[in-house]
Amino acid sequence: MRSISGIRGIVGQTLTPQVIVSHTKAFLDLLNAKKIVIGRDSRPTGADISELVSSICNISGVEVVDAGLATTPTVELLVEQFEACGGIIVTASHNPIEWNALKFLNGKGMFLGPDEVKELFARADAFEKKESISNGDEMHIKATLALPFVDVQKIKERKFKVAVDAVNGAGSFALPKLLEELGCEVVKIHCEPNGIFPRGAEPLQENLSDLGKTVKENKCDIGFALDPDADRCAIVDENGIAIGEEYTLAIAAETVLEREAKSLSINLSTSRMCEDLAEKFGVKCYRTAVGEINVSLNMIEHGCVVGGEGNGGVILPALHYGRDSLVSVALVLDLLARHNIKVSDWVKNHPSYVMLKKKFEIKNPVALAMEKAKKAFVDWKMDERDGLWLGKGKSFVHLRASNTEPVIRIIAEAPSAKEAETLCAEIETLL
Repeated sequence: MRSISGIRGIVGQTLTPQVIVSHTKAFLDLLNAKKIVIGRDSRPTGADISELVSSICNISGVEVVDAGLATTPTVELLVEQFEACGGIIVTASHNPIEWNALKFLNGKGMFLGPDEVKELFARADAFEKKESISNGDEMHIKATLALPFVDVQKIKERKFKVAVDAVNGAGSFALPKLLEELGCEVVKIHCEPNGIFPRGAEPLQENLSDLGKTVKENKCDIGFALDPDADRCAIVDENGIAIGEEYTLAIAAETVLEREAKSLSINLSTSRMCEDLAEKFGVKCYRTAVGEINVSLNMIEHGCVVGGEGNGGVILPALHYGRDSLVSVALVLDLLARHNIKVSDWVKNHPSYVMLKKKFEIKNPVALAMEKAKKAFVDWKMDERDGLWLGKGKSFVHLRASNTEPVIRIIAEAPSAKEAETLCAEIETLL
């Protein structure tokens, strides 16, 4: 029921969370509110509804004065006393206990007038009519299957058996569904999107023991591991070995470049496997500062056909300019199917590198360490767009301050573990 007295209904039947959200948001917008007083009567549902209303205010940037259990006239008085923009009282007054309501007050602590109420309800109705999508996964899958770089028939003919570890995140339904559409037999672990992460959230090698075991026990052809929002993807080979997230982009890039030999873009910390592929196909490989947006903008600038970051994030402009695990999976399976190879075959037939990623507490100014590094590695190629990147031959080291921790990060890659360790050690002595 909606009237000059606000909105009211039976909780859970007509007074639903959606109704509460739409009308609260409409009220805040109507008043262009900065501060709101909230009070409630003693009904059992009052505290929960007040909490919901308060949360809507908080995420809308509105300050809340929570009066808690309070009479209607008390809230009216407090609106003026606190110089608030308005107030919301959670009370159904004389209605039975299963009812509750929202009563809306203006900045004078008075109920909204007829014109204001009419405008409030119109705004709430418009808010509720905003388009919502229930088939987003289906749309994403359909678009992925239609890509010119994905030979759906070839993949179906291969009849892959695939293990999936979605870390109980957003890809828990979408990736298995995509694989089924590609004719794969799917073995799922950690595919309940309950927000409880059963392993480290990142699809790093050290976090994929469960997936490796699942691949081996079920004799799968491959395993895919996602992060919680499913924009990154790592691979476990047919032997249950996590090959490292750097391989995802390299394998995906090759299947694209085989069809369309154009430039690609990666960040400074990404493995040079992509540079090897660029040389193989006679195209340019651009490097950018770390960060998805930096890669995306570089791809747009240079018309790159594929790109991404070595953390398992593949970007394919043919679909969109964001990292995409569904695209990663489809491209990897495409390459394996068309060449009739296993993951370990691809790894064995391409130059291998060892990448080390370490971090250290900042003891001295980062700029000082970088100046020392430039002098120590004077004959190396240098890039200072994001910290200091040094490259020579088949090796590189990237020294940069973290954006999220008071640490300095060192990413070193070389053809052997000894060479990578030596690079890290040399930089560490300069810190």
